[in-house]
Amino acid sequence: MVLGSGSDRPPVRITASQQLPAGAGAAATPAGERTGPTPADASVSPPVRLTIPQIGVDAPIQAGGLNPDGTVEVPPMDRPELVDWYREGPAPGQVGPAVLLGHLDTHKGPAVFARLPKLVPGDRIDIHRQDGSTVSYRVRELGQFAKAEFPTELVYGNTDTPQLRLITCGGALGGNGHYVDNIVVLADLLPG
Repeated sequence: MVLGSGSDRPPVRITASQQLPAGAGAAATPAGERTGPTPADASVSPPVRLTIPQIGVDAPIQAGGLNPDGTVEVPPMDRPELVDWYREGPAPGQVGPAVLLGHLDTHKGPAVFARLPKLVPGDRIDIHRQDGSTVSYRVRELGQFAKAEFPTELVYGNTDTPQLRLITCGGALGGNGHYVDNIVVLADLLPG
C-alpha cells in the first residue's frame, strides 16, 4: 500500500496554507522561500503512462488529488497496476516536483511499484503525456522514511527545476498490516 497509516490513505496532509491559489502556475520559488505544491498549469499535457525499463514498469497514470480529509489520493486497491499523479502539483516537465504514487503490493500480490526499491541513481524514468510527447528523468536518489516522519517539504515543496517524485510503501509490516515506511524516489529532468 502507499502511504498508509492504518487505512488505505496516506498520512500526508496538504493544507490550504501550503498551496498556492489556483492559476498561480508552477513558478520556481527562491531557495529558503519554498512553500508547497503549485497547481499544474492547464496548458501542460497531463501524464498518461509511466515506463521504467530497469524494473519492468509500464503502467497507466490517472490524475488524483486530495481526499475530503486532506490526505493524498492513491490508486484503488483493486487496481494495483495504476499510478496516481498528484494533479494539484506540477505536471511532469513543469518546474517543481511532479508526484506519482503507486502501491507496493496488495493482498493478491505485487503491485506497480513492487520493484521501486531496486532503482539506483542513474536509472531512467519516462513519462508519456496525453499530447504524445515524453519527458524523461534520471534517478538522483532513493530514501526510506518512517511514515510518522514523512518528508513533506522534500516531496511536495517547490524546486527551481523540473523534478519527479515516486512514492510507495516500504520497510516492515506493522501490527496493523500496513508498512511502517515510505520509499521516495527523487529524479531530475533530462535535457531534451
